[in-house]
Amino acid sequence: MEEGVQVFYNVFHEPPLGVPIAIYFYMTGLSAGSFILSTMAYGFGMIKYKPIGKIGVVLAILLLVMAPLSLIIDLGQPLRFWHLLLYLQPTSPITWGSFLLTIYPLNCLIYGSFMFAGNARMTRLFGLIGIPLALSVHGYTGFIMALGKARALWNTALMPTYFLVSAMVSGIALMIIIVIIQGLVFSKEHKVNRDLAFNLGRMLSMTILLDLFLVFSDVILLLTADTDAREAAYMLLTGSFSTYFVLIEIIMGALFPVALLMAPFTNKRLVPVAIAAFLAMVGVMAMRYVLVIGGQALPLS
Repeated sequence: MEEGVQVFYNVFHEPPLGVPIAIYFYMTGLSAGSFILSTMAYGFGMIKYKPIGKIGVVLAILLLVMAPLSLIIDLGQPLRFWHLLLYLQPTSPITWGSFLLTIYPLNCLIYGSFMFAGNARMTRLFGLIGIPLALSVHGYTGFIMALGKARALWNTALMPTYFLVSAMVSGIALMIIIVIIQGLVFSKEHKVNRDLAFNLGRMLSMTILLDLFLVFSDVILLLTADTDAREAAYMLLTGSFSTYFVLIEIIMGALFPVALLMAPFTNKRLVPVAIAAFLAMVGVMAMRYVLVIGGQALPLS
């Protein structure tokens, strides 16, 4: 090498978690939210939610079938996915999650079979068993993120709760859209159950507000923490991920839906409620993308 010449190498490191992981988080959240809404009628006896009970459990099962496929696709060697069940690490949330992803769908199938068979007592039993399983299946993903101590965007105690609340946002939003489509297309009268749709809309607005509280709490904590945390906050607010975070997740996916769902001239109209539900689902997907991909965008210190 000639004297006085310096050579710099820019080695690209592929992020260990890709977009399929964000999709997996999104689908498990939809499943958990759908299942919990289903149990409101068949587990807790809230009759007004009975029309979405069977739909909720069917959606929960279908989403759970598709969600692990995203995990397998993201694996460097997909054919070795079964190693997660044989080579165990008791202190790893991924190990626990592997078993939860096996037990929870089985419970959903049993719960659904008793529901369609008309066995109310057993339906209620497995519905109540399924609630902590549904929460655990999605909550463990938040723990996985929070345990990434080197990632400032992930390493917060709010993460498991944040994941669970956003799961309910997406699950309720999906159910609103299903109720409207079912009423318009599949019912004999081609009439939407407006009371149910608007009731779910009110529930969605309250859940979005709770989600916003957690988001703003997280951002404030980042801004007042160490240098890496502040860098993560600036990345969300003004940096490379500000479009996904500020515009799509916060404004389009949360504030605008809340305005539609709470304004007196829109909260009793099906079209604005459907738009709010769709935007809320988009906002939650943006949240998953920002956390997974954005959390890996900053270099490790």
